[in-house]
Amino acid sequence: MSNTLVGHPLDLRAWIEDTRKLGELTEVSGADWDLEIGAISELNVKKDLPNALLFDDIPGYPKGHRVMTCSTSSPARLSSILRLPIEMTNAGLTQSLRGKPKQWQGLAADYPPVSVATGPVFENVQEKESVDVLAFPSPLWHEKDGGRYIGTGCMVVTKDLDSDWVNVGTYRVMVHDKNHVGLDMIPGKHGAIQYDKYMKAGKPFPVAIVVGCDPLGYLISGIEVPFGMCEYNYIGAILKQPVSVVRGQLTDLPIPSHAEIVLEGWAYPGDERIEGPFGEFHGYYPGKPATAPVVTVEKVYFRNNPIIMGSPPAKPPNDYSYSKAVMRSALLMDALIASGVPDVQAVWAHEIGGARMFNVVSIKQRYAGHARQAGHILSQCGVGAYMSRYSVVVDEDIDPSNMQEVMWAVATRSDPEMDIDITRRGMGSKNDPMSIAYTYKAPFNSKAIIDACRPFDFINEFPEVAEASKQLQETVRAKWKHIL
Repeated sequence: MSNTLVGHPLDLRAWIEDTRKLGELTEVSGADWDLEIGAISELNVKKDLPNALLFDDIPGYPKGHRVMTCSTSSPARLSSILRLPIEMTNAGLTQSLRGKPKQWQGLAADYPPVSVATGPVFENVQEKESVDVLAFPSPLWHEKDGGRYIGTGCMVVTKDLDSDWVNVGTYRVMVHDKNHVGLDMIPGKHGAIQYDKYMKAGKPFPVAIVVGCDPLGYLISGIEVPFGMCEYNYIGAILKQPVSVVRGQLTDLPIPSHAEIVLEGWAYPGDERIEGPFGEFHGYYPGKPATAPVVTVEKVYFRNNPIIMGSPPAKPPNDYSYSKAVMRSALLMDALIASGVPDVQAVWAHEIGGARMFNVVSIKQRYAGHARQAGHILSQCGVGAYMSRYSVVVDEDIDPSNMQEVMWAVATRSDPEMDIDITRRGMGSKNDPMSIAYTYKAPFNSKAIIDACRPFDFINEFPEVAEASKQLQETVRAKWKHIL
C-alpha cells in the first residue's frame, strides 16, 4: 500500500452537494427510525423520478445524526456515482457503461489505496465502555425484519489470514445491543471465505464496518470483483485516483479517511447469535432467523453530524435495484455481442426480477433464427445464467426497459405454442422464492425464452404499428413540453 499523501477521500458529503446541484436531493425532517424511514424510502423509489433522501431530526436522536437512502435510483445520480458523463436515460447510461467493468478491472492493479495519517472519520472515537452502536439512528426498515439494521449500504472491510488480501464486501449488519452486531455473509462470498479461515485456525476475525461513505463504495463492494482483488483498487480505477485510507486503531484494517461511521471489532470463534429475517433483492423473506457471526464492537469512529448510508432490499423497485439493473444490463449487452449475436440494440435486466429473473434484449432481425439465438444466449451466458427465469427478445422499435412496450410485444408478436422455448435444470439458487415448490435436490430452475419479435418469415407482411413516428414524437414533445 502506497505511502503517497494524495488520495480520493470517498466523501459522502461532497457527493450529496453534487446531488443537490443536480436537483435530485430531498431533505426529510422528523421521520421516525421505527418503520417510517423505511416506508418513506420504499414509496419514494416507486415514483417515476425518485430523488435521493436525506433524513434529519430523527426522533430520539440529536439533530445532525442523519440517514441517507435512495442514492443510486436515477440515471443522473448513478452516472455521477460512477464518474461517467451525466446521463438522463436508461439507454444512455447503459451504453456509457459498456466495456467499462472490464476496463476498470484491468486497471485496478495500478490504483492501490494510499494511507494517510488521519481524517475526519476520527473526529469522534468511542472505545471500551463508551462504545454504543445504539447512539446512531439505525432504522427498523420493515415490520417483519428481525431487528434494526445499521449496515445495508455499508462496506465491510476484512483481511485474509494467509495473505495481504483485503476484501471490502457489502453484507447486512443487524444491531444486537450497544456493542454487538450480527454479520450475515452468504457462504462462498469472499468475506465468508476469509472468516472461515480464521474460525478453523481458532483466531478472532478482524472486521471494520464502514456505515457511511460515498455511494461508489457500497456499489462496488456489492458486485462480483475477482477473487483476491481489493475493491479499493477497483474503486480507484473508476476514480482514476487511489482511495485515501486511514488505519483502524484496533485491527489496522484500511478504512476510508472520510467515512461517516466505522464499527471496528472482532468476530470471535464460536460467537454466533440468531440474526434476521431480512428481505432479499427479489422482494421476499426466503429464510427464517438463523445463527450468524457476531462482531464485538470495541471501537467506533464517527464524524461530527454522522450519516448512515441506507440501502435496504425490498420488493422491487427497491433502494438499489436500479443500479443493479443498469450494471447488469451493460454486462449482458457486452456478453451478447462478444458471443457473436449481431445487431443488438439494447438490453435491460428488469428491476422487477431483481435484475436477474426477467431480462429483455432488442435486436434488428437479420436472419432466420436470430431472435432465438439472442434469447438463448441471454438466458445462458455467464452473466445471465444465475437465477434467470424469463428472457424476452423484441424488435428494435421496442424499448426493452419499458415494460409496457415489452408486454405489448409479447401480447401481439408472440404465439405461446410457437414462440416460447423452455429449458430445464438450468442454473438456479436456493435463494429463489420458488425453490419451495421444486422437487430438485440441487438448486436448478427452468428457464423460458420468449420470442416477441415479428415472425421473420412474415416480417414484411406483418401489420404496421399505429402510432406517431419516433421523430414526430420527439418534435411534439419538444414543442409541447409544458403539457407533456
